[in-house]
Amino acid sequence: MEYTIRKANRKDEKRICELFIEMLKTIYNTDDVNGYEDGDLDHYFEENENVIFLAETESEVIGFLSVEVHREDRDYIYLDDFSVSANCRGNGIGNALLNEAEKYGKSLNIPACLLHVEKSNERAFKFYERNGYSVFEDQGNRLLLLKEFK
Repeated sequence: MEYTIRKANRKDEKRICELFIEMLKTIYNTDDVNGYEDGDLDHYFEENENVIFLAETESEVIGFLSVEVHREDRDYIYLDDFSVSANCRGNGIGNALLNEAEKYGKSLNIPACLLHVEKSNERAFKFYERNGYSVFEDQGNRLLLLKEFK
């Protein structure tokens, strides 16, 4: 499957919202999910370091990964929402998006990446583990994972 990775813009918001709903349905194994509310994605389209990376074929966006940049006591990027369309999984798209996010963090001289994964989402946990993430904190129903960049 051929696809490219690029940064999202406001015109991609509708498709990002559709992929987010698909992700929630997969994680929680129900159709009874709520998507983003108006304005939830605005901070990714404003003049700041936050970004959403997209994977797209010639005809459609098939995945996204949102990246928040945190400059606090310890700088880090936070991977917020991550979805690859179900019919496109297993083609390296998730790896490509994750690599792009990590490359972006490193380009900003950020030393680490954090993300949450639901404990029930074993497939995602194994994916992150294969990519060098480890449990930083057990938070009940979900785990906070960490990867430090070298």
